Amino acid sequence: MDKYRDPSFSAQERAEDLVSRLTTEEAAAQLIYDAPAIDRLGIPAYNWWNEGLHGIARAGTATMFPQAIALAAMFDDERLHRVAEIIAEETRAKHNEFFKHGDYDIYKGLSLWSPNINIFRDPRWGRGQETYGEDPFLTATLGKAFVKGLQGEGKTLKTAACAKHFAVHSGPEASRHSFDAKANPKDLEETYLPAFKALAESGVEIFMGAYNRVNSECACASKMLTEKLREWGFDGHFVSDFGALEDFHTNHKITADAVDTAALALKTGCDLNAGRVYDKLMDALAAGKVTEEEIRKACIHVMRTRIRLGLLDDETEFDKIPYSVVSCKEHKAYSLECAEKSMVLLKNSGILPLDASKYQTIGVIGPNANSRAALEGNYCGTADRYVTFLEGIQDAFEGRVLYAEGCHLYKDRVSGLARANDRLAEAETVAEQSDLVILCVGLDAYIEGEEGDAGNEFASGDKIDLRLPEPQRLLVSRVMEKGKPVIIVTAAGSAINNETDCDAILHVWYPGQFGGTALANILFGKVSPSGKLPVTFYENADLLPDFSDYSMKNRTYRYVSGNVLYPFGYGLTYTKAVCSDLAVDGRTATLNITNSGSYDADEVVQLYIRGESECAPPNPVLCGFRRVSLKAGETKQITVSIPDAAFETVDDNGVRAVRGSRFTLYAGTHQPDNLSAALTGTECLTAEIVLRTQ
Repeated sequence: MDKYRDPSFSAQERAEDLVSRLTTEEAAAQLIYDAPAIDRLGIPAYNWWNEGLHGIARAGTATMFPQAIALAAMFDDERLHRVAEIIAEETRAKHNEFFKHGDYDIYKGLSLWSPNINIFRDPRWGRGQETYGEDPFLTATLGKAFVKGLQGEGKTLKTAACAKHFAVHSGPEASRHSFDAKANPKDLEETYLPAFKALAESGVEIFMGAYNRVNSECACASKMLTEKLREWGFDGHFVSDFGALEDFHTNHKITADAVDTAALALKTGCDLNAGRVYDKLMDALAAGKVTEEEIRKACIHVMRTRIRLGLLDDETEFDKIPYSVVSCKEHKAYSLECAEKSMVLLKNSGILPLDASKYQTIGVIGPNANSRAALEGNYCGTADRYVTFLEGIQDAFEGRVLYAEGCHLYKDRVSGLARANDRLAEAETVAEQSDLVILCVGLDAYIEGEEGDAGNEFASGDKIDLRLPEPQRLLVSRVMEKGKPVIIVTAAGSAINNETDCDAILHVWYPGQFGGTALANILFGKVSPSGKLPVTFYENADLLPDFSDYSMKNRTYRYVSGNVLYPFGYGLTYTKAVCSDLAVDGRTATLNITNSGSYDADEVVQLYIRGESECAPPNPVLCGFRRVSLKAGETKQITVSIPDAAFETVDDNGVRAVRGSRFTLYAGTHQPDNLSAALTGTECLTAEIVLRTQ
């Protein structure tokens, strides 16, 4: 048996043997994302581009989980690990059948370009919905869990996960192809790089570079970033974002043409080109701008990944995963559970949970009430069944449900031939004739998302401000004027300020295929809401720093001062959880949590830390969390480990170290700020930690 086909050798040895058998031209061709077959060696074609952000995407039917930002709102790394396992299982099942039928097309492979672990630093960024929020520790913890779920723990990777977009990337979308993100050493080390470091050290197989420059270097050809990967021991391959290399010469203007771009990217460590620039590698070789050794080194890296995936083996443990697992009953049930645990109750006058016996007619109004797009988010697959918010309420409520679209999502009319506000009278009528109104507003991925995907012509997928689109603001105002009890349900992948004098507000994100069922289960008290905000909800976008300013000053809960509507880590339930008896022993914190209310519920215990060093952020920083299920009246003891990094701070030179010996640890069901305490009626516990000096 040829060495490259022999599993008894390491992936590195097998890749080296395989690449040694290729001509230089064949090796160069393998460095483009839609790699051709090598027929003489029996190597099939392979397209590297596949997506698995919240379910395998863009290749037909699959289980659709809530969008990534919603999964982050669960504050549950164990559950997210299981989500990733399901995605990997369905990816393998679909891949097995596609390849049997000779289908090697895009979105059919085992290399999933997920997760997105960029920091959601500005609430206007349309792609923030793809991330795990604004906190480096939360992002790193959830990212590691997701990667381990996708890749598995065995010798053969179940799928290959990808840490993207490396690095310092979070808008604006409109200028991403020419933008230079400036980040100082402290912000790099403290905010933008920790999650990437954590995933590299956890064995993520792929890194993807961003479109923008970082401190003047293109992210896909950054010597600074490449050095970080070496420092972290990264042992996979590096891929460009799609079309990012073309930007070098067409937009960033740092190279003269595609030949120079190909040479710069390859020499700086970009192994795989998502795009067509590497078509010019042989020209770069002929011009003496790259070497044959550099081409072969990159080819070894990508072939090593294919080997780790078992794609050159006669049989792997995953080849017999049956197609029947795709969108199976168990997987869809898990999606529903995740939707229930991700929705965040922001406000409740006491109307929730609803007592259905009190209402004969419920009005469901709004452009997102019967919208499948409001369930999906971007980078989604196709579910075999959807339950919209309207349908979920209709299924759960035995009385009359009246429905009105109310307005277009963002245009001033629904029908092109009608006058402006053509659905408003119907909405007012429904509100007048209902005992209660559930107002379903927000956004969807057609206007909030990635440049080129979203149709928001004003901001290329980003939000202009934090308000609802103007037609929806008018709709909310007119419905509120009717004087009926109103529950606002907001579907969006980011912070929306629709604060009114309504009775309750639920932020449901893009909750996946069974978002309507999850919503109804929460509204009618079958399930208590338990999601927590992984981002800060601000009062006014005008008070935020400039969108293109990548400094962390007055950004995220760690550095914000004022302008907060709902804090990071905040979310109400239908009960009251009381924390007590906090104790710290070394790097371990224990406390008791009691459900003192009358509803069974999940809660999220959160730990925050603040040291005495001037290098520390001004506000306490998340350093641990644990989701816990509690029966009414039940008490549980919770143990949470405090990572060593929690005691470190970063100075202005980007040097991370333990500075000072005294720290305050805060524990509760929210962060230790005055607004969270006022909104929840509970205070955090505190404990002093004194580190032993050598």
